[in-house]
Amino acid sequence: MAWQPGSFLQEASHQVVAGGSAGLVEICLMHPLDVVKTRFQIQRGKTDPTGYKSLGDCFRTIFQREGLFGFYKGIFPPILAETPKRAVKFFTFEQYKKLLGYASLPPGLAFAIAGLGSGLTEAVVVNPFEVVKVTLQTNRNAFTEQPSSFVQARQIIKTDGLGFQGLNKGLTATLGRHGVFNMVYFGFYFNVKSILPVNKDPNLEFLRKFGIGLVSGTIASIINIPFDVAKSRIQGPQPVPGEIKYRTCFKTMATVYKEEGFLALYKGLVPKIMRLGPGGAVMLLVYEYVYAWLQDTVDHKQHF
Repeated sequence: MAWQPGSFLQEASHQVVAGGSAGLVEICLMHPLDVVKTRFQIQRGKTDPTGYKSLGDCFRTIFQREGLFGFYKGIFPPILAETPKRAVKFFTFEQYKKLLGYASLPPGLAFAIAGLGSGLTEAVVVNPFEVVKVTLQTNRNAFTEQPSSFVQARQIIKTDGLGFQGLNKGLTATLGRHGVFNMVYFGFYFNVKSILPVNKDPNLEFLRKFGIGLVSGTIASIINIPFDVAKSRIQGPQPVPGEIKYRTCFKTMATVYKEEGFLALYKGLVPKIMRLGPGGAVMLLVYEYVYAWLQDTVDHKQHF
């Protein structure tokens, strides 16, 4: 069948809208856990005077010192970023998946490679927003005292520029984080979903998809978190002002491992799983249901 530009654009627009909707819903629900995750990841061992004793202590301290809005620090950059970010995530996954269909790869491998490609593309789009977000999240002043996202972005550009020491700092770690996550996330979800039988009951079918998405997000979070820790260290405040200790992705991982041990590469894992386990399921479900609704709407209009 010949390629039809109108059909492609319509399908692409549905993928973009559904992906953007998935990102917006997920970030609004899960951002407080992202703040907690980042705070844990920038801690430098048990001797860090600003460290938190436990997950509960972190929640309690942020609430007492910074108020309820302390859990929403840095949310504006993700809201600005999540819509295009998730739109890119799902749209490019679908496109890479189509391209790989011509390569006669096994479906399981095609899903994983398409996920890797979508993650790398997504990382390039989102990294400047991540730099601003992490800078704001690691600011321990009260919410009303910290600079706005735009002011913080201008300050970063003015001080360090747009390059790999400025607004694109930590790009390699972000590429690793998103590439690995999406490879596992999409690969696991679509392969397992095709194996487990579909339920005729809509409620049970919803639970089936949510469960697979929950496991997908959890496994992907466990596998990619060393890249996440490296990203937070590179993009967050350095131990000594004016000196750059954490500069590149794998060197940062090696430094953290050498100075703080293997488990330090998994700092923030619990809040990350608490966010991206259910958050990963929410994104996939919102994407699938919004996309299906858009397709049904068009089919209904064409029918009449």
